[in-house]
Amino acid sequence: MTYFPIAEYWWFYLAFTGFVLCMLALDLGVFNRTAHEVSYKEAAIWSAVWILLALVFNFGFYQYAATKFPEEVARQLGLEFLTGYLVEKALSLDNLFVFVVIFQYFGIAPINQHRILFFGILGALVFRALFIAIGSVLMQYHWVILLFGAFLILTGIKMMFAPDKEIEPEKNPLIKLVRRILPITTETPGQQFFVQLQGRWHGTPLLLVLVFIEMSDIVFAVDSVPAIFALTKEPLIVFSSNIFAILGLRSLYFLLARAVTQFYLLKYGLGIVLIFVGLKMVWLNNAFDGHFPIVWSLGVIGGVISASIVGSLMFPRRETEH
Repeated sequence: MTYFPIAEYWWFYLAFTGFVLCMLALDLGVFNRTAHEVSYKEAAIWSAVWILLALVFNFGFYQYAATKFPEEVARQLGLEFLTGYLVEKALSLDNLFVFVVIFQYFGIAPINQHRILFFGILGALVFRALFIAIGSVLMQYHWVILLFGAFLILTGIKMMFAPDKEIEPEKNPLIKLVRRILPITTETPGQQFFVQLQGRWHGTPLLLVLVFIEMSDIVFAVDSVPAIFALTKEPLIVFSSNIFAILGLRSLYFLLARAVTQFYLLKYGLGIVLIFVGLKMVWLNNAFDGHFPIVWSLGVIGGVISASIVGSLMFPRRETEH
């Protein structure tokens, strides 16, 4: 049972989607109409804006829930959103490393990176909504919960102990397929994804980067969507917390692009978080009468992520360890 069934709260999903589209339209059509390299100050301001919007939404959601349900239920739902948002925000840091590597690999100028990330995140919103819709149906079956839990545990262990692999986009099957279907130019004329040369359409390197980023988000969603379903059974919370985390991803990239590679302990923190939420699905929830305390979850996840980031900064690895 959910407190916010989709059939009854369809208007929320419609209104929330409209809000997201309006914010994206303002972003590209007003604040970033002219292509420019995003400064650290601008990235910091927008990162703060997106985090503030998420917290304001969380407070408003809690207040609304308090008018519909008992206080303890409203508090539980509010904490579930906050914990889910924190998990998605933490897991999105892994995406940032991929963005850095891809932009460097294809030699994408900073002035063009904002446009790629804008459309990349727009596509990610669509894929996440699809994954969440499928997940909300599958998570009704207990065996699926156990399967996802085991998958998250194995993924967390792999993230912690598997050696880092070099990202080679040109060997990716999807990139190879795009090259077979559409010729790709060697240069990037402006911010275009397609150009017409000698009467024939060609893709630009920006298109290849966009395709790879979209594919990367699908891969990351396979981990992140089950992870948040381990914290809450409410599709509305899963959807809204996921979307807010993704919306802030672009500004977070420009804020942390230079520093994200220094968070070398983050993979261990994320691995522990995935193992923890996997254990919630296969064992801890049942051990605590169906639901592991959300306050404890928030403390564990926040503490582990904070410790991994602070530890990386306090004990930076030597250059020879890269």
